[in-house]
Amino acid sequence: MLSAACAFLLAQTTAHAQTGAEKKGTVETIKVHGKSLEGNLEGDSPDRDVFVYLPPSYQTDQNRRYPVVYFLHGYGVKAEAYWNLMTVPATADKEMNGGTAHEMILVNPDAYTIYNGSMYSNSPTTGDWETYLTHDLVQYIDSHYRTLATRESRGLAGHSMGGYGTMRLAMKYPEVYSSVYAMSSCCLMNNPGAPRPAPARAAAPPPPPPPAAPGENNGRGGRAGRGGRGGGFGNVLSAEGAAWSPNPQNPPKFFDLPNENGAVRQEIAAKWVANSPLAMVDQYVSNLKKYRAVMLDVGLQDGLAASNKEMDESLTRLGVPHTFETYEGDHMNHVKDRFETRVLPFFSEHLQTTETKGSHR
Repeated sequence: MLSAACAFLLAQTTAHAQTGAEKKGTVETIKVHGKSLEGNLEGDSPDRDVFVYLPPSYQTDQNRRYPVVYFLHGYGVKAEAYWNLMTVPATADKEMNGGTAHEMILVNPDAYTIYNGSMYSNSPTTGDWETYLTHDLVQYIDSHYRTLATRESRGLAGHSMGGYGTMRLAMKYPEVYSSVYAMSSCCLMNNPGAPRPAPARAAAPPPPPPPAAPGENNGRGGRAGRGGRGGGFGNVLSAEGAAWSPNPQNPPKFFDLPNENGAVRQEIAAKWVANSPLAMVDQYVSNLKKYRAVMLDVGLQDGLAASNKEMDESLTRLGVPHTFETYEGDHMNHVKDRFETRVLPFFSEHLQTTETKGSHR
């Protein structure tokens, strides 16, 4: 005769075998209007594509609410490219069914612009991307899905340009998110007067084409033209200029570059430096200390490794609790497995997964 413990274990195993293979999340592709993006001088649509992953139990457990992780994609491609690169929903299904991660909603907004990326910054040229992400988008998701609508249950992550956006928003909006994870962040120090290293690149299996990584110490080379709608790295200086040194009186570009006419324009270069997280971080120590968890990572063979290590050192110097990991890899070749083995478990550990009074509206 089976013991009670063995019988219970057998019942649990049988139930998992019967239902585990059937538990799949769903993905919805929606449009979320950004009032904060209206009237941007680039002419980009304020109606943005957003990919939403709903976990396996979402359709059947109608009374349950879920934590939310917002993921910011990298430069040079659209959000869908990262969705495919990280193999969502298959990876999320695997982790959530396997118990490695709690069930959560994943949200991936598209920030592709006429210059191939918004830099998740505010300007009249690109639009107010900070407000779009922290207000317009969050408000829409909380009002249209069964979320746990508190900062304790809301996380922010991103890779490359998205890592930059994660650090930028984390410094300014601790009332929105409680945990953040920045992967291989670009643009941590943008000094147009310094040499620019070659961007880190790695082949990702097509489709989609691999995202390009904006470099550090910008200012050498590049074109300031209107650019095209194709992906790639060629428009990165224009993207950064549109985000960090807008000029509504300079049509048709509506931005200034810090190195036009062969010389560095110090007043413009200062704006780029001011938008660098390594220059900003000292101003936002109290905000960063409000987070439940802060994590950064970067590959040792990534051209952005040095600046990411500098950010780790800065946070340590300032007494901001955080975790920093390096690994054997370049800029792109471990995005999928880091998302699976680090990002999802990180938020599973640190986001609140149970509903409290007043946690939704």
